Amino acid sequence: MSSRIQWFPGHMAKAIRQFEENIHLVDIVLELVDARCPYSSINPEVKRISNGKPHLMILTKADLADKQQTENWIKFFKEQGNYAISVDSKQNTTGNYLTKIVKHVLADKIEANKAKGMKNDSLRAICVGVPNVGKSTLLNQVVKKRAAQVGNRPGVTKGQQWLRSSKDLELLDTPGILWPKFQNETIANKLALSGAVKDSIYHSDDVALFALSIFRNNCKESLITRYKLNDQDFELSDVDLLLRITDKIGMRDDYERASNRIILDFRRGKLGRITLDDLSDVDDNE
Repeated sequence: MSSRIQWFPGHMAKAIRQFEENIHLVDIVLELVDARCPYSSINPEVKRISNGKPHLMILTKADLADKQQTENWIKFFKEQGNYAISVDSKQNTTGNYLTKIVKHVLADKIEANKAKGMKNDSLRAICVGVPNVGKSTLLNQVVKKRAAQVGNRPGVTKGQQWLRSSKDLELLDTPGILWPKFQNETIANKLALSGAVKDSIYHSDDVALFALSIFRNNCKESLITRYKLNDQDFELSDVDLLLRITDKIGMRDDYERASNRIILDFRRGKLGRITLDDLSDVDDNE
């Protein structure tokens, strides 16, 4: 099914070309995915360009995702032959910690160099991920300064830059990139809901309705508390539930404003820790 939501501006196409040009300079690819949608935020272009290069999956914003689901996804990625860790937006991830993980992933390469009598220079990693995944926040933590621009919107990082995480690790930062065509509308909606797609690209009520179809099963009690609902309201259709919420929170018939409120409440964790992806999605999309 062709997706109605699509965002692939020129600077993303340029970033993908730069990624292709620089991949030979690095020892490892650090791919950041959103812990709330860790499968949907995997960029297929990263796998294509990496072409077998050692890979570390970093699930960001884990404090906003369901803890058990995050553990399940990390286990899944490891079973697929990838290394995977999770970080949250509150913990202070250090450069030494990241260096330790990278050295563990590259242990065979490091030992092979030692056996050949080669000096192990600083390891180099490229950091890639969808827009607004928390990449710049993580990089600023590990390099201990505001070296990367940070913003709660997609498209803040515009160019590529080398950063030093520790004496043994250099990081190449890249702009957030999507891919030319989303696999389906479900993935498009999840990316829009999480903030990876520019807000002006989609209709907020469509994304809010998609969100309610998930939230009514995942966080019913949070919806009741946050929007002054009752059990009977959940017998309504998603459209009528959105209208009920609009009325309950005092926005009368301004359902577009209410839609934006629902989206922002999810992004800010006001509805609790929610993971949009389920392991069953793997079978559904492959």
